[in-house]
Amino acid sequence: MSGESGLVAEFGAPERERDMANLGFVGLGVMGSEMVLRLLDKGHSVTGYNRSKGKAGRLMEKGMKWAESPRDVAAAADMIFVMVTNSAAVEAVMEGAEGVLAGLSSGKVLIDMSTVSPAFSRGMAEKVRGKGADMVDAPVSGSVITLQEGKLSVMVGGHKATFERVQGLLHDIGPKVTYVGENGLALVIKIAANLSLAVQMLAFSEGVLLAEKSGIAREVAVEVLTNSAIASPMIKYRGTFVMKLPDEAWFNVNMMQKDMLLALELGRALDVPMPTTAVSNEFLTAARGMGLVQEDFAVVFDVLASMCGVKR
Repeated sequence: MSGESGLVAEFGAPERERDMANLGFVGLGVMGSEMVLRLLDKGHSVTGYNRSKGKAGRLMEKGMKWAESPRDVAAAADMIFVMVTNSAAVEAVMEGAEGVLAGLSSGKVLIDMSTVSPAFSRGMAEKVRGKGADMVDAPVSGSVITLQEGKLSVMVGGHKATFERVQGLLHDIGPKVTYVGENGLALVIKIAANLSLAVQMLAFSEGVLLAEKSGIAREVAVEVLTNSAIASPMIKYRGTFVMKLPDEAWFNVNMMQKDMLLALELGRALDVPMPTTAVSNEFLTAARGMGLVQEDFAVVFDVLASMCGVKR
């Protein structure tokens, strides 16, 4: 990912020089849980909250402290991560008597890793600043496998001084941390990246099905294509999903379509035509219509396969 106009910042003090931080984490889903594990492994103190406490069990075994509400997380921590699914979920954990905003005070920092509308994020940042705290948007590029392998990329939008306060922590999550510019801009580049994931997956599916209907075994087509010039990192780890979908979606149809709709909304606002995004989004809509909404978005292969008479 590139950074702000000519200003790409990648930092990381040696670990021995970093202070161990008092952190909070709201949203312990697949990615959030793995991030908490990495932060705990680095020696940080983490207080966490999730709507479903069941997801926190293994994290508490590793040393995470449980909080009964997002407000309690914010009150207990100096820097608070939020990673939930969409704008409505961010609003739910931020607002109200038990929300993060109610627990913020002067000097604290909110690091929102959710992928939401840039305009919504800027509005939330203003509310955070009204509490004397500050906020950066810090979406990530990569999957749970990328995160586990220590290869996750983090993009950051917000005040430069606040970025400099949190950059070491973000390096504890992923090795590439890029300052993009002011609030909301990291979300723009994240949306730009995610639209390409769906487009690539659909194009890959077309290639596999063209090969398969010509008489080439699917596994052979996948082997060749995932080791060819078209094999992006995403295609390398997700290409095999045309053989067998994961038991638990890494990034389901609902979540991907949310990002595609954000991309289309930005495209309309900025007069940027987005033809491949629009087509790929329609295949996600078809997946929803086929009852595949909770599957990984790689299920667009099944949608296309059904259109040409091929079964998984």
